Amino acid sequence: MNLIDALLLALVEGLTEFLPVSSTGHMVLTSSALGIAQDDFTKTFTVAIQLGAILSVVALYFKKFIDFRDFKFYVKLGIAVVPALLFGKLLDDFIDSKLGNPVFIAFSLLGGGIVLLFVDKWFKQPEIKEEKEISYFRALMVGCWQVLAVLLPGLSRSASTIIGGMQQKFTRDLAAEFSFFLAVPTMFAATGYKLYKHIDNHGMFTGEELKLLTVGNIVAFIVGILAIKVFIGMVKQYGFRIWGWYRIAIGLAVLLVHFFVQPLVVF
Repeated sequence: MNLIDALLLALVEGLTEFLPVSSTGHMVLTSSALGIAQDDFTKTFTVAIQLGAILSVVALYFKKFIDFRDFKFYVKLGIAVVPALLFGKLLDDFIDSKLGNPVFIAFSLLGGGIVLLFVDKWFKQPEIKEEKEISYFRALMVGCWQVLAVLLPGLSRSASTIIGGMQQKFTRDLAAEFSFFLAVPTMFAATGYKLYKHIDNHGMFTGEELKLLTVGNIVAFIVGILAIKVFIGMVKQYGFRIWGWYRIAIGLAVLLVHFFVQPLVVF
């Protein structure tokens, strides 16, 4: 991986981390298209630069995260993150085995896309409009929905938690915002664990690897701020159907290339 590869992957991460389209899936597909080797550092990089994107949430909702008087907010996030941490640890090897598989990612994109076509119709009568109205139980249920993204790389953590929020009767914009909030402890934990594993197995990062990680996180942070602002506006106006069609188009394109175009090129 070189600096240009790192910049492109970070751009993709920042744009897609908070959209219901699977940032991990898009980075895997981008890596495959660029011919980036799916070695241990690449897999670590695609997870570690999510930290930059997550910090964009903290920056945009800074007052929310530093309001330590609202202790219940932190308890809700703590409860909601537990299922994903548990299953992420138990299924770590399975997840790693699927991260470099474009076909698996494509089918996850397709399945999630089909669901997003109908999610606005399924949950038409939201009752919960503000974060303070979310009970601990509802927070846990959203956390359980997040497990689907752990089980199926490419499904999208954002999509699964937003759908979970709407299933729990959150408004569309609240479901999106709670998904952003939940991303912070989830991805902090995932990034920390991935970095620990890499260092434990391969030793400290080289100077070049540290440079790529630093640049990647900075780019993901800046682009993530822009993506969040645009996404919230689009959700309020258009809902999620547009993202469903996008996922289906990308998934079909990947399958077309894999099963029809690549064999012809090889031949």
